[in-house]
Amino acid sequence: MEFKTLLEKRRSVRKFAPTAVPSEVVDRLLAETLGAPSSRNSRSTRLLVVDDPEVVARMASMRDYGSAFMKGAPLAIVVLGDTACSDLWRINAAISATVLHLACVDEGLASCWVHIDGRPRLKAEPQGESAADYLRTFLPIPEGCEPLCALAIGYSDFVPAPLPEADDSKRIIRL
Repeated sequence: MEFKTLLEKRRSVRKFAPTAVPSEVVDRLLAETLGAPSSRNSRSTRLLVVDDPEVVARMASMRDYGSAFMKGAPLAIVVLGDTACSDLWRINAAISATVLHLACVDEGLASCWVHIDGRPRLKAEPQGESAADYLRTFLPIPEGCEPLCALAIGYSDFVPAPLPEADDSKRIIRL
């Protein structure tokens, strides 16, 4: 698929068909994602793959806002950063997550980012348990790694509308 087509087709999808993602497709997604650029080639990004529907559903409770839709996803990939590899692990992980989104489109899949880093589990209790700490209670997050986000992934059960037209001229600064 051409890069322009990937960009046009990439949409955040929060509703998935119950079809499992084949393991060979998951393997391609992982390989493509781990090939993403990283600061000084530190390769600080780690990926935690969750394809058990019960565990994905449990992940949907990591926050009381913005993560409930994960319950219907057949696959979730948590994008982690190894903090000992680079102080820029967040940026490296964000680049990897972006590559993962585009790799999903190339495979005919849909995805949506759920932010974890710095997010409280309960919006009304910003100083309470974090989404990351909740996930640590049941996911094997390696010591020294921090989760940036999780991508819910699956086959969309609808065709998302194209992005609406926008006047992006105010977002561009030229000298």
